Amino acid sequence: MSLRQFLDKQLIDVIQWTEADDNLLAYRYPMQDMEIQNGGQLTVRDSQAALFVNEGRIADVFSPGLYTLTTRNLPVLTDLMNWDKGFESPFKSDVYFFSTRLRIDQRWGTATPITIRDKEFGALRLRGYGIYSYRISDARLFYSNLSGTRDSYYVSDLEGQLRNTIVAKMTDIFAPCEVAFVDMAANQGKLAEQIAGVLKPVFAGLGLELAHFVVESISLPEELQKVLDQHIGVNMAGDLGRYTQFQAAQALPVAAANPGGAAGAGVGLGAGLAMAQSMLGAMKPSPDGPAAGTESKFCIECGKPMPRHGKFCPECGKPQL
Repeated sequence: MSLRQFLDKQLIDVIQWTEADDNLLAYRYPMQDMEIQNGGQLTVRDSQAALFVNEGRIADVFSPGLYTLTTRNLPVLTDLMNWDKGFESPFKSDVYFFSTRLRIDQRWGTATPITIRDKEFGALRLRGYGIYSYRISDARLFYSNLSGTRDSYYVSDLEGQLRNTIVAKMTDIFAPCEVAFVDMAANQGKLAEQIAGVLKPVFAGLGLELAHFVVESISLPEELQKVLDQHIGVNMAGDLGRYTQFQAAQALPVAAANPGGAAGAGVGLGAGLAMAQSMLGAMKPSPDGPAAGTESKFCIECGKPMPRHGKFCPECGKPQL
């Protein structure tokens, strides 16, 4: 091999990156023992950015396009290298490529429950999970704060940092929150907007854009969910009058299916109503004292009040059991 051929192999005419790995966020172009030729071509594809770094100092940033490397489009590098009238000889510079594609379907979730003070149920521990998407929006900041001089920087290298940041900010939002858990769980879209509003400046400080943020679920640990279900059940049964009416209504299909036909259904329904009214009467204090409520009962047919010891209803004449 001639000296000319050897020297040619050390000069870079075209600098480009084809993103062979979908999970790669940043990539340092291999420059060891190589120099960039004057007038060399730089290709930055769509959804990419390129960054020149000279002796550890950030120089020029390139958006998508085809560039001929001259002092005209390397103004910062020209200043750092003290090129007064352009450069004729090859030069050394580190070149970093960044993938600015949208990274979708990134998962977040609370590894441990977040404790909040709920205005209705007191102290609660919440779990949450969902998805988000982001992209690199500022190559300078991303290089300075995250990827640095590494040969490659992957989505997995950033995943834990972003997930922990999301959970930390959720804790900050939930701690002073005055929205009840039941309302919070029912308005997950608005909750996601609120969390995203807090997270976007944090992502921007890392050179990232938070494009989408979704809360898929806000829930309680299983043991707390059981306690909440019991609490809701007690609240539903708090109005015993309505609860009894509901129970009587639930008995209608059973009564209708009674083999005794319409008469049997009527007896079943009348008995159910009489029982319901008896329960209500027994639970309500009588204005005449405890004994006054024991002087009457209700007809099993029509449900009208009648003397307790009566054999027939004075209203409908139905014999009583």
